Amino acid sequence: MNTYLSRIVVCLLWLTTAAGAVAQDFDHWFINRTLRVDYAFAGTDKEADLSLIELVSSPGWWGRRHHLDSLALRGNGQITMQDAASGDTIYRMSFSSLFQEWQTTEEATRVRRSFENVYLLPFPKRPADVSVELLDNRGAVVASLHHRVDPSDILIRRTDSLPAAPHRYITRGGTPDDCIDVAIVAEGYTETEMEAFYADARAATEAIFAHEPFKSLKGRFNVVAVATPSAESGVSRPKQGSWRRTAFGSHFDTFYSDRYLTTLRLRTLHDALAGIPYEHIIILANTDQYGGGGIYNSYVLSSTRHAQFLPVVVHEFGHSFAALADEYAYDDEYSPMYPDGIEPWEQNITTLTDFASKWADLVPAGTPVPTPPVRNAAGRFSKVGLFEGAGYRSHGVYRPCTDCRMRTNTAPEFCPVCRRAIERLVRYYTH
Repeated sequence: MNTYLSRIVVCLLWLTTAAGAVAQDFDHWFINRTLRVDYAFAGTDKEADLSLIELVSSPGWWGRRHHLDSLALRGNGQITMQDAASGDTIYRMSFSSLFQEWQTTEEATRVRRSFENVYLLPFPKRPADVSVELLDNRGAVVASLHHRVDPSDILIRRTDSLPAAPHRYITRGGTPDDCIDVAIVAEGYTETEMEAFYADARAATEAIFAHEPFKSLKGRFNVVAVATPSAESGVSRPKQGSWRRTAFGSHFDTFYSDRYLTTLRLRTLHDALAGIPYEHIIILANTDQYGGGGIYNSYVLSSTRHAQFLPVVVHEFGHSFAALADEYAYDDEYSPMYPDGIEPWEQNITTLTDFASKWADLVPAGTPVPTPPVRNAAGRFSKVGLFEGAGYRSHGVYRPCTDCRMRTNTAPEFCPVCRRAIERLVRYYTH
């Protein structure tokens, strides 16, 4: 290569590196504040409409300050922020939503409903264009919304003067800038029951960090328990005709499923956390009925008075934090969530469509498909293979091990594939 061409190549490499550096430079694009975007997702089983409800601004940004223009996981939805002047992508995130789950239900075939959704973005220095996209189970965009954010807009609600709710830190690995911040909030605990809530929050934290890889990576997390009192003790049980006045209006029987415990009041939930660093949310419900729920990059909700409280909260955190799929199946139901010929984006299940991108490197040569269950000498299911039955399907979807925390409440640990997926995500957030 001659000298002239060499200089061109060096120059191009420098420009590429410089552009990448700018794209990753948090201080170049953002100020140290959070932009909360509140949306309404509405529709039926066949169509969806997205609307902006409100923009909210609060002091401090507690999310990642690197990998700004990339996604850790595909998700069922994505948000992209672009600088309005240059068109540069300056931030991306992915999520799942209760609305998209509801679209798969029978009710969605006969009625139109609307769901609140709240997401946290860094606050841009200059006008930015935000795009929200919902994806179907084949990864195609089925609904989108595009809107501009002008940081000088006087109608962006500021929460600076709101007092922070009473709270106690359970574990601190470092500053909010360096760590993943998890807020645990009280649901169905009255003022007089707050000490019980703090004890439950500590028990939930200890349960999560008793599992690898959370145990080894505990120093990368801060966990704070936030006292959000309810007017009445307990949570609503519609099937029993019992409705309680609680902080976030959570209830069982979501989508008419007895044990599915969720809240639809996400704006109220996020308002309650004003002034407290948080990225991920765990809601503890003061009830003895078995149940819970976990939605990727939204929240965990788990009952605390039931004997299975701790296994459930760990399992649901696997959903909301790491986007791990359920590894169990229903014998009498075909789930449309994971169709044949499409590789799930979740890292712990596969349809074999693109297994090489999952845990193929962990499977010993010659392992049969499907893999028969084998216990090791200690009686635990530790062999990694391709065990049929996952993602609610008995056939055609495979999990890594016979058992795992994402499969049963009796499993003592996350399987090796889930552990690796969690560790990769923690390191992605805390690079």
